[in-house]
Amino acid sequence: QINFVACQLFALLAAFWFRIYLGPSHASSAVRHAFATLFGIYFAVFCFGWYSIHLFVLVMMNYGIMNMASIPNIHRYSFVVAMGYLTLCHISRIYIFHYGILTTDFSGPLMIITQKITTLACQLHDGIGRQAEELTAEQNRLAVKTRPSLLEYLSYLLNFMSIIAGPCSNYKDYIAFIEGRHVHMKLLEVNWKQKGYDRLPDPSPTGAVMYKLCITLVSLILFLTLTKNFPMAYIIDNEFLDKTPFLSRLGYLYVVTQAAKPKYYFAWTLADAVNNAAGYGFSGVDEKGAFRWDLLSNLNIWNIETATSFKMYIENWNIQTAAWLKRVCYDRAPWYPTALTFILSALWHGIYPGYYFTFLTGILITLAARAIRNNCRHYFLSSVPLKLAYDIVTWVVTQLAVCYTVAPFVMLAVEPTIKFYK
Repeated sequence: QINFVACQLFALLAAFWFRIYLGPSHASSAVRHAFATLFGIYFAVFCFGWYSIHLFVLVMMNYGIMNMASIPNIHRYSFVVAMGYLTLCHISRIYIFHYGILTTDFSGPLMIITQKITTLACQLHDGIGRQAEELTAEQNRLAVKTRPSLLEYLSYLLNFMSIIAGPCSNYKDYIAFIEGRHVHMKLLEVNWKQKGYDRLPDPSPTGAVMYKLCITLVSLILFLTLTKNFPMAYIIDNEFLDKTPFLSRLGYLYVVTQAAKPKYYFAWTLADAVNNAAGYGFSGVDEKGAFRWDLLSNLNIWNIETATSFKMYIENWNIQTAAWLKRVCYDRAPWYPTALTFILSALWHGIYPGYYFTFLTGILITLAARAIRNNCRHYFLSSVPLKLAYDIVTWVVTQLAVCYTVAPFVMLAVEPTIKFYK
């Protein structure tokens, strides 16, 4: 974990240097690709030692598939190999090497690389193997028309900005960033002459990076104070269960779930800040005319904490993974897309039983929440007080439903999960 934080802080400094001294106006695309790749490989080796070989093996195996497999099957072969290798590593690190449950190890970067490999394979299949009319608007926009070179491929998968903690991004967005077209493309979506500009503005990510670093610092403080003092294991302590009333147990469940979040807020926000510092992550201009740097953001904390529906909650938590699941599974599933997407999410996370309790419960919660919303919400829209009452009740129910759903994800094993359910 110390190596993880050290690498991310060093990556932040390298990202600023990369943007200032190796920007598109100062260095060629090949130089930027090479620097990003070499630093990424160095970080992986520094952080995980010889275990980082797993990352490189998977990357090269799928490079072979990408160049030798037929286009109609390229996404299938890549998916099976990447997910298969990831699953074998999940199994081996737990049952063969007996890693501690909470050990930070190479499986994290391997999970991100698996997302990128399958994303690229699907988008390459869309760009070469399918007709434009067969694609959705998003698939058409992200479709990759030519196979990447080895340098482009390695840079996309192993760049120092995302190799440790992600997030996964689309291949075309990453290449546009390296080639210096990333911000320009987003700015062209706005009529700047109408706004009084005679040329395109030059948005700086510094403000966004500073803001995200402040969130990172607060999250770190909360992690060091709250997380250690409110462990999830206490909710299945025999004395706690025997002496605490049911409603108090629910309240404490909410507290310990909140206490488990800061480590995710810390890691994901810092990873976002690293990419922004390098100049990557610009998403355009909002309705107030402010520049947005949230293309790669993995969470929206305000929307998470105020969510009044299960859908709203999961759409704002681990956003890039949700987008990946939608791109490679939900949009392509021949049947039961919701169930298959949750199952894939569980498999991607690992083989601990708690993951499967969480995601299988998530299927039921999602379907139930959708049914309640579709059948009841319209009765509460006729007046402001009714709508406010509906929002308060659905906020409480949503937050408790999330707590109930994710508790096994934190506890991991079968026995504590069953005890918690009881």
